[in-house]
Amino acid sequence: MGRLVICDHPLIQHKVTIIRDKTTNTKHFRELVDEVAMLMGYELTRDLPLEEVTVETPVSKAAGKTIAGRMVGLIPILRAGLGMVDGVLQLLPSAKVGHVGMYRDEETLQPVEYYVSLPTDVTERELIVIDPMLATGGSANAAISLLKKRGCRPTKLMCLIAAPEGVKAVQEAHPDVDIYLAALDEKLNEQGYIVPGLGDAGDRLYGTK
Repeated sequence: MGRLVICDHPLIQHKVTIIRDKTTNTKHFRELVDEVAMLMGYELTRDLPLEEVTVETPVSKAAGKTIAGRMVGLIPILRAGLGMVDGVLQLLPSAKVGHVGMYRDEETLQPVEYYVSLPTDVTERELIVIDPMLATGGSANAAISLLKKRGCRPTKLMCLIAAPEGVKAVQEAHPDVDIYLAALDEKLNEQGYIVPGLGDAGDRLYGTK
């Protein structure tokens, strides 16, 4: 079973509280999501492999370490996942970004794929799938399955907020994927929205409602 990691640093908890507030405007919401994504990036990259190197300082030689191993790829689920990408790229500027377009059918609550664009070397990269909300888990599961069918290796799912139902669905469908959250909420309501949640992340990021 993949790990469930809740990134509960005080700065993350503080910013998530403001993100939840319905009075937070679009500009502030977008900035805070970006900041939380960057802070979560420290936890997501904690297990990156290192190799020992030697460098010349102005004084003498020094032993040090640099990141080694497989390269990283970021796969945001459109459209809301885009709001978290820049924050992670501040830590991993060499990461490549692919896109998977999914929307949730409001009647069936099932994901519908409408767009896929991936880096040419995507199969050589450790992939982080990004979506702010993990509600039913349908979109995340569909995106991860889509990547696996293309020979890719998604290893982590990064979300701001999740419902227990979504976490369970992903763990059952993809036990090899670790889940990273800023907050684990109470439940889903009858409409499939996370409670207490923060509303529709895409609408709040881009001011479409």
